[in-house]
Amino acid sequence: MSHQQHVVQPSDDIEYDPLPLNQEHHQDTLYNQPPSPGPASPSHFSANFPNPSDDRISLPLAGGLPPGAGQPQPRFLGAALYDDSTPRPRDSYASSQRTYVGATSDANSSVYALNYGGTTTPDARHSFAGTYRDDPQETYYGEQVPIGSLSQSHGKYLGDKRATYAAPRAKSKRKVIIWAVIGSLALLVAGVVLALYFTVWKKKGGSASDSSTPGAAKPSGTPQAVAVTGGDGSKVLTEDGTQFTYSNPFGGYWYWDENDPFNSGAQAQSWTPRLNETFQYGTDRIYGVNLGGWLVCEPFSAPALFEPYLSNPTPPVDEWTLSQAMAADTANGGLQTILETHYKTFITEQDFAAIAGAGLNFVRIPLPYWAIEVRDNEPFLAGTCWKYFLKAIQWARKYGLRINLDFHALPGSQNGWNHSGKLGTVNVLNGPMGMANVQRSLEYIRILAEFISQPHIRDVVEIFGITNEPQGPVIGQENLQRYYLEAYTYVRAASGTGQGNGPYTSFHEGFLGLTKWANYLPGADRAALDTHPYLAFGTQSAATMDTYANTPCTAWGAEINASMAAFGLTAAGEWSNAVTDCGLWVNGVNLGTRYEGNYTGSTTARIGSCQPWNDWQSYSTAMKGQLETFAKASMDALQNWFFWTWKIGNSTVYGTVMAPEWSYQLGLQEGWMPTDPRSAMGACKNANPFSGPLSAWQTGGSGAGQIPASVTASYAWPPTLISNAGAATLLPSYTPTGTVPTLSAPTFTGTGSASGSLTSPGNGWQNPSDTAGAMVAIASCSYLDPWIGSANPPSPLCSGAKRDIPEPVITPAPSA
Repeated sequence: MSHQQHVVQPSDDIEYDPLPLNQEHHQDTLYNQPPSPGPASPSHFSANFPNPSDDRISLPLAGGLPPGAGQPQPRFLGAALYDDSTPRPRDSYASSQRTYVGATSDANSSVYALNYGGTTTPDARHSFAGTYRDDPQETYYGEQVPIGSLSQSHGKYLGDKRATYAAPRAKSKRKVIIWAVIGSLALLVAGVVLALYFTVWKKKGGSASDSSTPGAAKPSGTPQAVAVTGGDGSKVLTEDGTQFTYSNPFGGYWYWDENDPFNSGAQAQSWTPRLNETFQYGTDRIYGVNLGGWLVCEPFSAPALFEPYLSNPTPPVDEWTLSQAMAADTANGGLQTILETHYKTFITEQDFAAIAGAGLNFVRIPLPYWAIEVRDNEPFLAGTCWKYFLKAIQWARKYGLRINLDFHALPGSQNGWNHSGKLGTVNVLNGPMGMANVQRSLEYIRILAEFISQPHIRDVVEIFGITNEPQGPVIGQENLQRYYLEAYTYVRAASGTGQGNGPYTSFHEGFLGLTKWANYLPGADRAALDTHPYLAFGTQSAATMDTYANTPCTAWGAEINASMAAFGLTAAGEWSNAVTDCGLWVNGVNLGTRYEGNYTGSTTARIGSCQPWNDWQSYSTAMKGQLETFAKASMDALQNWFFWTWKIGNSTVYGTVMAPEWSYQLGLQEGWMPTDPRSAMGACKNANPFSGPLSAWQTGGSGAGQIPASVTASYAWPPTLISNAGAATLLPSYTPTGTVPTLSAPTFTGTGSASGSLTSPGNGWQNPSDTAGAMVAIASCSYLDPWIGSANPPSPLCSGAKRDIPEPVITPAPSA
């Protein structure tokens, strides 16, 4: 069906206020195909279109938009226009969406189209003319269907357009020039005001707040004209009133406006999609870093927390015993004061800015179950770290970073290691409390999934690692697979299926190997596999660093390629530069090292002294180069990765970092980490690296969520047997009759006056149809300590009527 279009003539002389584009740049890019993506610029587009990321129009980063536009590119810039018959790459790079829509779509309401009547290219005039959609009562080519009724997004942004850009009016060319001069003078004055603010008023002690802390108030006297965005070299004002200079040589920019707190227009780097754009997993690479030791306290990541208590009769070795020691330390404020001081200072907003400036686009954040609640005698500080995870979401949004939420510590412990909360035994899907603890863990996964699936969170928290490093050999692969499917079902129940509806569900391979997970859950919507390839904990060697130059390539490259093809998205959730287990408390508090032959419980011979490995101040130029070579080989072999960790805290005993190969931050400062992670591409000279794309169903496209019934039947939940305990029906279990502890959202001081802005923080629960209660104890039944280890179950298990957990049932796949 053809449509007649009115071709704009020069005599029309109807203009809108011009969109603030770099017109000269635009003329160069609009009619010439941008270069095809190279190794340093992975495509964000489909295979049919080249990547314009390096030639994207540059919008002003501060002061250049009309008041109310709300972000570096206005929220209301619609998708690009194109002829009905010939789709083309983005004709308007200013658009924030990477979609391709026909000329009959109301998504074509690009403000840019208003200004294109004066082009000297007739073809462009013809293709744009008549397709601009603004008036909600306008109809599509005589079809008498009001545009305002066609989509929610159109009406949502219409107010922003009308508030920001003046109504159309006839202007003479002379008036246009006059108003352009006036506008330039106004921008100059605004720049002077901002300069005075940052150089005069701020030095006199003024402050501003972007507060994400509930109840925080904005200090009186704060100027209203505060910059809300900026690129490399811009000044950033933090919530405590301090300033720092944003350093990002990769074209990234920050954005924060307290009147528009859920704006997702920031961009980490020019090659990384903005948060309001689609990250093409399998094509766009994950360059990530962990924030270890922050919200889950690990001895070797944050030794200063543990060192004050080393002289205690029982020195703390994990967060359980650390919490007990801090609670008794009333002289220094007790648990709440000491631990919250750590949360406030160990990782700050400046770290998020620096991570983006280092060329990284993801952060993996370990979070413990006590972010939600604790029960009985569990000594952890409940709920407080959640406030700082909310800050992390805000800071990630501000700097264009995406988050992988890593459920790092489960009740009872999923692996018995210190970073699971308590050093000792495995009590999830293992032992007499294995069933009860996994029920409780699934409850917390459900709560977290509901929160991060909310519209204002899901564009930042894009991956949910449902369990960190479960001990697969102890639990058993079959039960681990059953558990993963049940957890996946919880995540999809919270968010639904299809790209953009909630996070990827990430499964750790459980130390069973990637090949054991090939073809697991075919049809699963946005499932990812996580592996943690460390050399440090294997057989120790006296080999020098230069001999490891190609080790990651041969050890990991082919396996990752195979898993990307056989399973889907596969990422290294943790890895480091360490090739030995040297470093203060890398194995745990006072547990020694394999390298020096004094590791507790080991009989391995001494290889040598750890002093040369730990003494990073004495690293030679050659050693730093060898470390960088190893880092690049690891990055290239793993393809999608999260380094462990961003920061190793200083030891108060030694006065410095004592596990240097584990700190990305220190490596950047000292010159052994690449300043641009893209420089690692090709380091392994891999002839066949996985280049994508992933299958459509693996990324939320056609067929997503359609897991065959035969597959779900083979992984029915609950399991019949629990490792080292016996029949699940004879073990303590919980019942879903409690009150669900939903997670709180941040509050902001802004007015939310930007028309069309998303300002509601939600209620923490995305799916109102999920009304099941929380897993709680049955009054008539007996329970053991959740961290018990080996023991016989209570006998009798329950008084009165016999209490059995349900028999295994086929878990239905989420509906598409």
